Amino acid sequence: MAEILFQLKNVTYHYPSGETALEGIDLSIYKGEKVALLGANGSGKSTLLKILDGLLFPQSGSLIAFGERVSEQTMGNEEFSFAFRRRVGFVFQNSEAQLFNSSVWDEIAFGPVQLGLAREEVESRVEGVITMLGLDHLRNRPPFKLSGGEKKKVAIASVLSINPDVLLFDEPTSGLDPRTQRWLVNLIRTLNAAEKTIITATHDLEIVDQIADRAVVLDEDHRLAAVGTVDEVLGNLELLLRVNLIDEDRSSTVPRHF
Repeated sequence: MAEILFQLKNVTYHYPSGETALEGIDLSIYKGEKVALLGANGSGKSTLLKILDGLLFPQSGSLIAFGERVSEQTMGNEEFSFAFRRRVGFVFQNSEAQLFNSSVWDEIAFGPVQLGLAREEVESRVEGVITMLGLDHLRNRPPFKLSGGEKKKVAIASVLSINPDVLLFDEPTSGLDPRTQRWLVNLIRTLNAAEKTIITATHDLEIVDQIADRAVVLDEDHRLAAVGTVDEVLGNLELLLRVNLIDEDRSSTVPRHF
């Protein structure tokens, strides 16, 4: 049986305003999976990703990652936090939230430098990612002057340079042109084939069968509505209607174009 990387037990999270973001979530994520988190806007997908990344912590329930409990206390331990950050990378929906260095090269190098890697290793990782993603023409450009698609590629490159075991994507195709969307879908598949565990939050049903084997559905009450194979979930029109992922006018099949 595959190794469990993340195990959420009865996880609940409320915003400071008191509004519920997640309620009673029980979920396991296995090594090497590619999983889609599905749900309408505001259902809690981004909050769940942030909990998996150790940016937020359950107010009740627990998260076990790589066999260890993740909490504000454990993440405050430098050794634990360092080991966790080496294994989990987060690509935010808004790429600009991740980009703050003066050049693309420095942006991609930032993570490896923070890990304390030797200069030669940093350079090797940066050049390898630049080559992999076809970013050589951007290496000296300031990130804030890039197009939306270019910013997304650099944000992904800055995560790949730390070579994490797990990659978390939050609405990765939002605002991208069709060519860049296809590039991103193909990249996710390539990374998973290289044994990376991929968890993608999206409400774009047209890419789900390409980026995931298993789907986790949140409803608008911020609870777990369903977990199953992509075919099982996308074939359940009653479920998709109930969680507001499709409307009454949607055709009898969910289109898949990629």
